[in-house]
Amino acid sequence: MITSANKDKRGGYVDLDERKQKILRAIIANYLETGEPVGSRTISKYTDLNLSSATIRNEMADLEEMGYILQPHTSAGRIPSDQGYRFYVDQMMMERDEEKGERLALLEKVDRMENLLQQVAKVLAVNTNYATMVTAPQCKDTKLKFIQLSQVDEHQLLAVIVVEGNVIKNKLIDVSEPLENDEVLKLNILLNSFLQGLSLQDINLELMQTMKVQAGMHAPILEHIFTGITDAIAKARELEVYTSGTTNILKYPELGNVEKASKLLGVLEEKKALVELIGEVQRDSDQAIQVYIGEETPVQNMKDCSIVTATYELEEGVRGTIGIIGPKRMDYEKVVSTLKELTGELDTIFKKKT
Repeated sequence: MITSANKDKRGGYVDLDERKQKILRAIIANYLETGEPVGSRTISKYTDLNLSSATIRNEMADLEEMGYILQPHTSAGRIPSDQGYRFYVDQMMMERDEEKGERLALLEKVDRMENLLQQVAKVLAVNTNYATMVTAPQCKDTKLKFIQLSQVDEHQLLAVIVVEGNVIKNKLIDVSEPLENDEVLKLNILLNSFLQGLSLQDINLELMQTMKVQAGMHAPILEHIFTGITDAIAKARELEVYTSGTTNILKYPELGNVEKASKLLGVLEEKKALVELIGEVQRDSDQAIQVYIGEETPVQNMKDCSIVTATYELEEGVRGTIGIIGPKRMDYEKVVSTLKELTGELDTIFKKKT
């Protein structure tokens, strides 16, 4: 293990300048990918330093002398030492903590749900380098939260209808003659005492008739409100999908040929197939994290991909889905870890906003 003498107070490595750190990172990354000792020519192609092989050999010799890399055989390339792995792990953990803090701070600044979810998709695409999707929260059995009537003018009322998931429907209602304030108040009490907490299935003809009798001469107003409730609940059930990072998939050769890329981009842009995918995910919602690899993917044009999904909860029974789409060789450990962290962060944000 690296001793404290090797590290400064901020966790940096005092004997490694930026160039050496980049070369060491490249050696470790290449070795983790191939399992083969890494030579200077490989590193010259692997980094953005634009250094000659001779210069890289000198830096590698220094890294070996410092104990960060080893040469297992004469004339062979280098492999990371335990000390080199320790550098890699410490740097990785430090970056992950910084990334998490930046992500949470960024998301907490967003107020509107739609903007928040779009930002989640964008941040996730940047952090993972894959394509991402996020659905708006949906309630399995959407219920009415409350109705508020208010007078706009002598000939119109405004009905504000709120259902679970904070979906709001505004409906203007024409009235034949002005209503007194106490009449509007009585209608509000009538509507909320009968309808609050009910689903569309609960609002039957018998209930509506009872309410009309109690409303008396104002019964026609209720007809408009019942229509508004139906529209609001239908709106709440529409699945809104936000995507980001769709062009990231072009970075992976196995997904980048014209035919595959065209089909995959079509799925991500049209979103109809994503709705089918979300339906499949929700049927398996007993699992917090779900992984679909290749042929397991329920969408035909995504059979060359892997998809990892997680569920977040806005409130009891109101849930949405977050998904990451990439090649079958995606970094599953990072993706699963990121999704677990993100769903926890969203839970924290939603609790603060409620």
